[in-house]
Amino acid sequence: MENHKLGIMEMRFAELMWNHAPLSTKELVALCKEEFMWSRSTTYTMLRRLCQRGIFENADGTVIVLQTKDDFQGLQSEMFVEETFSGSFPQFIAAFVKRKKLTAVEIAELQNIINTQREENGNE
Repeated sequence: MENHKLGIMEMRFAELMWNHAPLSTKELVALCKEEFMWSRSTTYTMLRRLCQRGIFENADGTVIVLQTKDDFQGLQSEMFVEETFSGSFPQFIAAFVKRKKLTAVEIAELQNIINTQREENGNE
């Protein structure tokens, strides 16, 4: 599970790569120098960390995405609900709406998601 928890700078670095991949490691070093004022070695260290976690791959000097941002965030969300609410999505929603009132648009979006799930699961 720890493979999908990123620190602040790891997340900023991942965002940079998701926004520019595929890109060469040379291009990545230049982007990181401009964006973060990092040295080549710092960039390669961070790249290695995220490659070890299976999010990106350095394939012969080209950085490619193995896990999209949407997939990564989805997994993070699932893990949060699992760890914090014993996997209960309804408990998560109940806790969320106690502190933040949903707008009519948000309620409609949630209802559409629920309806789509019902249709996909054959629970019409």
